[in-house]
Amino acid sequence: MLAALGTQREDPPATRPDMRPADTGQTAQLTRLLTAVAATGYRFITPTPLTHQRVLDRRVSIGDASLRDIFGWSLPFKTAAVASDLLALMHDAGVLKASGEWLRSTVRISSIDDDIFLHTAYPTTHEDAVFFGPDTYRFARFIQHALRTGGERAPSKSCGPFRVLDVGCGSGAGAVVAARAMASSGWNASLELTMNDINPLALEYASANASQGRLPVRLAEGDALSAVAGRFDLIISNPPYLDDAAQRAYRHGGERLGRALSVRIAQEALGRLAPGGQLLLYTGVAIADGVDAFRAEIQPLLDEADCSWSYSEIDPDVFGEELEQPVYAQVDRIAAVGLIATRRGAAA
Repeated sequence: MLAALGTQREDPPATRPDMRPADTGQTAQLTRLLTAVAATGYRFITPTPLTHQRVLDRRVSIGDASLRDIFGWSLPFKTAAVASDLLALMHDAGVLKASGEWLRSTVRISSIDDDIFLHTAYPTTHEDAVFFGPDTYRFARFIQHALRTGGERAPSKSCGPFRVLDVGCGSGAGAVVAARAMASSGWNASLELTMNDINPLALEYASANASQGRLPVRLAEGDALSAVAGRFDLIISNPPYLDDAAQRAYRHGGERLGRALSVRIAQEALGRLAPGGQLLLYTGVAIADGVDAFRAEIQPLLDEADCSWSYSEIDPDVFGEELEQPVYAQVDRIAAVGLIATRRGAAA
């Protein structure tokens, strides 16, 4: 169990209008639902949307829906398929959608190791959808590897908590995974976990996911680093990086084939690291003519920052179906990459 959040801060809560409590009534209802589902031993690994649809296409009959059918595959079900107490929790949490005699869950629940996470039901087509999929798992493994192999950096701050910020947190999986990895590596400083997103629904789900995992968090609604104050000991981020024609917030990474947002977050985060602080940025890059334009764009920023860094391809070919879009006509592939940047200087 992680230590409770410390009370010492750079600026008092009254000066932080961007921050809001993580224990709203809706969060409590969602947390109760998650806790009940977790108690059943529920596990579900969420695949790509294409794989999800292929599985649905070969289902001959719904039959008696299981919890994996309801919360994993987003299949319709009848009232009798769910225990009455769980159905009541779904109703209270506002995640039931009726269509005639059939019901659907408006959320999915996925697992990473021993934690489970609420996110948007399939298909994730709405502007405020909260995405979770194979990219989330790659992000999680990237965080785990970076933090567990960097165990010698275990903090011993005496002037306040170890401040962790998840930028564009979505479901909050990154912050939860980071907290678990730090705890398992013997990091014994108290943690101040802040989850940021521009999407209020994402913060609602992230808050419930953290609460179910017994992790106290702060929420910061707004545009990336502009939504928070001060410096951080660890900043993690998995920004959207596709060039999405509909410009949906959870997919669209902006100009320059979707890399603009990732470049901006990297630039802002490098300037907000405490001495000894670290940035873990996982994103995707459109590779054209063999050139990684994202790395070329951030290298001058890294050279100017007082930090050491490493950069690697995590997966050479993700979201291959996007290459069918006209905007990607000259792109060879989309690669998942990871940047680890550490500001020089000892932690306070």
